Amino acid sequence: MTVIDAPRYPRDLIGHGPRAPRARWPGGARVAVSLVLNYEEGGENCLLHGDAQSEAFLSDIAGAAPWPGQRHWNMESIYDYGARAGFWRLHALFTGRALPLTIYGVATALARNPEQVRAMQAAGWDIASHGLKWVEHKDMPEAEERAQIAEAIRLHTEVTGEAPRGWYTGRCSVNTVRLTAETGALDWISDTYDDDLPYWIEVGARDQLVIPYTLEANDMRFATAPGWVTGQDFGQYLIDAFDVLHAEGGRMMSIGLHNRLIGRPGKLAGLIRFLDHVAAKGGAWFATRSEIAEFWAANHPHQRIERPSRMDRDTFVARFGSIFEHSPWIAERAWALELGPAHDTALGLHNALARMFRSASDAERLGVLTAHPDLAGKLAAAKRLTAESTHEQASAGLDALTDAEREAFQRLNSAYVDKHGFPFIIAVRDNTRASILAAFETRLANDTETEFATACKQVERIAELRLMDLLP
Repeated sequence: MTVIDAPRYPRDLIGHGPRAPRARWPGGARVAVSLVLNYEEGGENCLLHGDAQSEAFLSDIAGAAPWPGQRHWNMESIYDYGARAGFWRLHALFTGRALPLTIYGVATALARNPEQVRAMQAAGWDIASHGLKWVEHKDMPEAEERAQIAEAIRLHTEVTGEAPRGWYTGRCSVNTVRLTAETGALDWISDTYDDDLPYWIEVGARDQLVIPYTLEANDMRFATAPGWVTGQDFGQYLIDAFDVLHAEGGRMMSIGLHNRLIGRPGKLAGLIRFLDHVAAKGGAWFATRSEIAEFWAANHPHQRIERPSRMDRDTFVARFGSIFEHSPWIAERAWALELGPAHDTALGLHNALARMFRSASDAERLGVLTAHPDLAGKLAAAKRLTAESTHEQASAGLDALTDAEREAFQRLNSAYVDKHGFPFIIAVRDNTRASILAAFETRLANDTETEFATACKQVERIAELRLMDLLP
């Protein structure tokens, strides 16, 4: 398909939508639980790291602000706690319970913490990339961010001996997801917070798996307002989230952790209560994000579909110009709307087409009505119906009428057109021969204004059913 040149809305506000798969996690688990430990200590903003200012993000310092041109000793010390004490407390907790863990490792932080890296590897943890440095990317030029992504992968591979399988920048730009997907080197990326299940995105020829992350089931809220005050606050929230997902079944739960935050004893107590609760209740599959990616790729592989929002005008009109009977102008106008991923489904595209039909003049809508054939009329007998109309009339058995039934239809058709000036229109796929005849008799008695509105509604329903044959 040709890339279109028209107003398009890139945000995907439908996702899995009502078609969300119910994942059958290994062992019959109802929830896949992903524990993520962000390793940022030694990768944060610091003059020692070549940055112009100190770090000010996610610490226990109230009201922290960057110090341009100065080291912030207190901030550095808090980050140091995460590496020196917090990490080892968490290491003991997770290895003691044999829980798998995904590390979001800032490449420069990993390079400055070789003993912790060795401990991660000895535990069999999944070490994903958390970018080159723990800094903001929102204002970073695209070329610079692309270069930093490449350098992060290179340094990560050099430090750990293996290339990262996954990626999470965190403080990302609008380009981050696309740029990481374009590397073609990652099994999964996580710079989204938009779902409770993995999903696929298409970036050029690349089918990229996305495993959404979380900022709410996340200890970062110990350092934000509103946020957690006690470990119990955090633990209870995790328990409540797990219980809801457990009741739904087939969902995923991400939990975000930081050495310098949850690694403090009072905060860790809440996480321990949550782990105890899950152990008692059961139904959890604790997995690394790479394990989740492997499961999803094997059980829910991506399938590319026809996407109306990505079509050029000619392709769009050729494909959908007959959805409203002999009225391609509706598709032509719909193509010029602000289409996006939400219009790549039958219901979504139907809304766009129906908007153009509804906003048309009465004369234009009357033209659509008169373009419809009589039911079981002369065109049907002569086999001159469109493919869509032929299929629809056959679905209600109108292609196999008795002589008496055909005579009744022709009599009613003539009476209806004589009275209202347009054919009797009904979504035959919603009906039987008997219900169609009954509707004929009832609607023949209506005034023309009522019938015009009724016929327009039926035209929209016919269009909806036709689209459901073509799109998800």
